[in-house]
Amino acid sequence: MNASTPNKNATPRREGAMGGGHGGPMGRGGPMAMMKGESARDFKGTMLKLVGYLGAYKAVTALVIALSIASTIFSIFGPKILGNATTKLFEGVTAQMAGGGAGIDFAAIGQILLSALALYLLSAILAYIQGWVMTGVAVDITYRFRRDISEKVNRMPLRYFDGTNHGEILSRVTNDVDTVNQTLSQSLSQIISSVVTVVGVLLMMFSISWQMTLVSLLIIPLTLGIVQFIVRRSQGYFREQQDTLGHVNGHIEEMFSGHTEVKAFGAEARSIETFSALNNTLYVTAWKSQFLSGVMMPMMSFVGNLGYVGVVVVGGYLAVRQAITVGDIQAFIQYVRSFNQPLMQLANISNVLQQTAAAAERVFEFLEEKEEAPEAESPLALERAQGQVEFREVQFGYSPEKTIIQNFSAHVQPGKRVAIVGPTGAGKTTLVKLLMRFYDVNAGAILLDGQDIRAYRRADLRRQFGMVLQDTWLFNGTILENIRYGQENATEEQVIAAAQTAHADHFIRALPGGYQMTLNEETSNISAGQKQLLTIARAFLSNPPMLILDEATSSVDTHTELLIQEAMRRLMSGRTSFVIAHRLSTIRDADWILVLKEGDIVEQGRHEDLLQKGGFYAELYNSQFAAA
Repeated sequence: MNASTPNKNATPRREGAMGGGHGGPMGRGGPMAMMKGESARDFKGTMLKLVGYLGAYKAVTALVIALSIASTIFSIFGPKILGNATTKLFEGVTAQMAGGGAGIDFAAIGQILLSALALYLLSAILAYIQGWVMTGVAVDITYRFRRDISEKVNRMPLRYFDGTNHGEILSRVTNDVDTVNQTLSQSLSQIISSVVTVVGVLLMMFSISWQMTLVSLLIIPLTLGIVQFIVRRSQGYFREQQDTLGHVNGHIEEMFSGHTEVKAFGAEARSIETFSALNNTLYVTAWKSQFLSGVMMPMMSFVGNLGYVGVVVVGGYLAVRQAITVGDIQAFIQYVRSFNQPLMQLANISNVLQQTAAAAERVFEFLEEKEEAPEAESPLALERAQGQVEFREVQFGYSPEKTIIQNFSAHVQPGKRVAIVGPTGAGKTTLVKLLMRFYDVNAGAILLDGQDIRAYRRADLRRQFGMVLQDTWLFNGTILENIRYGQENATEEQVIAAAQTAHADHFIRALPGGYQMTLNEETSNISAGQKQLLTIARAFLSNPPMLILDEATSSVDTHTELLIQEAMRRLMSGRTSFVIAHRLSTIRDADWILVLKEGDIVEQGRHEDLLQKGGFYAELYNSQFAAA
């Protein structure tokens, strides 16, 4: 194994947080950000994108619009027909009081009422069909939203998740998507019917009396002024409400997932204090947004009543002059109510659209986040690697202004065992993340079997590695399913053989249900050491050409550790292995040791050679074994 001399003249750099450092509540999108009270930054652009999602349903949307228009038109003619019945009744009563005529024509009135009933019934049926169709479209769009978000998650770089807490993402998948769904299933059809109602009713009002219509229209400028005044102030609160809701979810998710640590450090009071601050902020923003939304209807009702007063005065004057009939006045009053109601609905919907825009904008922001660098146009095939790895003048930093690894070169022969050591935060895990292309190097290259790893598909590259990490990951399922995660088509016999090699078989069979025992969501029904053994068994089962071991025996007792180390020696035989460890006793027989300090590779070599140099490695080693 050959290795270049590290750059000793370089200024030592300290590695940044690679996992949870940016994912806490004070990271990107944390509580401090929510205090800005930002509104939907691009309402028009967001709504156009949302309309774009409806593009796949052009025919269905056209049907919904047609049904809504037809339903509204049928209902619009109702008051006019009922007005004819009122006129017939008034004329009959007047004739009886005058002592002449045939009296009230109940047959004609009955036919008029039946006609109105048929129109209203047909309108209701069409409205039901339209609502049923639109609900299906809304649910399907919601499904597409969540599917796109799920697929997007798999294309996102690890850098994004290092800087965003999980609750923030979950809030976009659940709360924000649900908000959009409710708007599409309820408000969209309401917008169509309200617009058609306003236009249709306006035409019917002009057909009855242009004078009363002008009186009714005088309230529109006042209505629009109120709407504009309220919307301008509520828009920012709706955006802030959605953002704050995401922060609340993020905090709750963190506290629930780490409730053991919270209790162990006595941090319950701090957790409650943080939640109370977030919850209070959510309360204030939600109260303001809902108050402004709720005050819209009373204000519109007051303005609408002013219109009624004007209509009654003018209508009475025209009726006295016999310019219109009593039935026309009754129909016109109904039309005024029908005219004001959709205006109030549109005003209320405007607030709903603001909230929808805020939610949709957050979803689209996530969908438009920068993805991983694209795969090579003509990727090389990689079935099973030989395991030859070369780091060629690698430079990397999590941010442009902070380089962590500088001009690092090393050549690892197939089947060799490479140990990566150094104090906490030295950058050990960073090398592994670069090797698996969780991050790409800023300069230089990493080669596998003589080819730049960027020439392979990420999935093909990552299949070459078996990983046993310090932080175990198991899911809610049986023990058999968790081990089989390393190779989905493995037989039960192969799973058991892997568990036996990892020295996990004996404790698995002692558990209730054995291999069919179901791990709970927190995997708290087995010990930390047992979880570590299961992940090791999973690595055995995957049978990869290369291994990555990150403090693989940190959570097991001494006896089990000795057994695992023996099993690991067999597992690493003939495989290129990268071992990250703080306990130097586990890597003394490594073929090559890379020593990191504050982000720089300060020493490379074999265990005995590094001890003879008396450098940083010898200092680390002696500090651990001086007493012995």
